[in-house]
Amino acid sequence: MSGKRKDPVLSPEDRRLWDHMAGQIKPLSGRDRLYSRAAELLHDPAAAQAGEPQAAPKKRRATGTAATHPVPAAPSPRPRPQPELTHGSRADIDRRKAERLSRGKLPIEATLDLHGLRQAEAHRRLEVFLADCQAAGKRCVLIVTGKGLHKEEGGVLRANVPRWLNETPNRARVLSFDYAQQKHGGTGALYVLLRRRR
Repeated sequence: MSGKRKDPVLSPEDRRLWDHMAGQIKPLSGRDRLYSRAAELLHDPAAAQAGEPQAAPKKRRATGTAATHPVPAAPSPRPRPQPELTHGSRADIDRRKAERLSRGKLPIEATLDLHGLRQAEAHRRLEVFLADCQAAGKRCVLIVTGKGLHKEEGGVLRANVPRWLNETPNRARVLSFDYAQQKHGGTGALYVLLRRRR
């Protein structure tokens, strides 16, 4: 049996009908050809898989309601590092207020006496004292360290309290400090100016 396909034999009546229909056919324009192809695909979806190239789907423009990937929030700016405070430094206050603090002209609203305490206890009390005073809206406080001798705990506190005032969280509360006037303890005490509570 031959594998060659034979053309169908048309009757004379079918041939006349075919010739009549073929004579009325007009070539399609490019646009009509596109519509014709679309209609063909609608009626015969399998034709889309016949190996003919398909147009790439158009990208849909994003709308306000379309699901989009969340944009990560910009990282919060890191707080500006604060300069280390030393006796009489005035990084965040004006000259007049710094001078009034050093001369003991600002009213002292609270006093903490650390004289005679061990370092760990003095450190803890200092932090709690500063937090409580700031929360109460107090601005100028007096901290007594004692002058001490070289081998006594008072001398160690006198050296360490300025360092503790520069540590977190105390540094965020303190604007300035300086040695007290003689009537308030001299170099054995400190005036401390606190930031206003935010």
